[in-house]
Amino acid sequence: MMHVRAKKHLGQHFLKEEGIAQRIAESLTGHGGYSHLIEVGPGTGALTKHLLALGKYDLTCFEVDRESVAHLAHAYPDLRVLERDFLHADLARITDGKLAVIGNFPYNISTQIVFKVLDDRDRVTEMVGMFQKEVADRICAGPGGKTYGITSVLTQAWYDCDMLFIVEPESFIPPPKVRSAVIRLRRNNVQKLDCDEALLYQVVKTAFNQRRKMLGNALKSFALMTGGVPERYAKLRAEQLSVADFIALTQGCEAP
Repeated sequence: MMHVRAKKHLGQHFLKEEGIAQRIAESLTGHGGYSHLIEVGPGTGALTKHLLALGKYDLTCFEVDRESVAHLAHAYPDLRVLERDFLHADLARITDGKLAVIGNFPYNISTQIVFKVLDDRDRVTEMVGMFQKEVADRICAGPGGKTYGITSVLTQAWYDCDMLFIVEPESFIPPPKVRSAVIRLRRNNVQKLDCDEALLYQVVKTAFNQRRKMLGNALKSFALMTGGVPERYAKLRAEQLSVADFIALTQGCEAP
């Protein structure tokens, strides 16, 4: 067995608990009817082994760590491992059908992986991933709390989000300083938002970047077709609006 060192600059924390790896693999539901599966950052192959054991999916791995690539080639000679950055991958070249994304995601790019999935939402019908718990909380949070924010709204506009289970630091090598959590995203039925998508992002970002302000003040930089933020939203803060509320608010906005 080849030895693979966890590299801090890559945000690697290798999973060592077999039971947890199996539980992550078995969290895939096949939602959307995909047959192709992408694992991001397989590392030592702790999760990979259980994905292959499922025997259901055509698996492709993305790994930028050469040491891990060499280890995987030795351990799983028939496994398709691409030594490239998933964040810049053209997923249409992996399959012309639907697919799922899974992984014990490198902590330093986990949020970027979510936004990559959002960009490819018409292809990615399910995602199961390990995140720092605070990041997982932000993705899955509903309105009304401090963890609810930009990532929550933009993810939940396109995906149903479920917090599956918590993973303690001692389950990893090396152990991270924080707890982790596994979440699942499943594509909802929304094909097109009832507003300009780029403008929605601007509205959400502006609102949460000034989250202590009421929206009547926070969104002053936007020229509103109605002459101002609608009264029902003007005295609310960003964290009090649902995804549907943000879409309705964006409908009345024009870019500044």
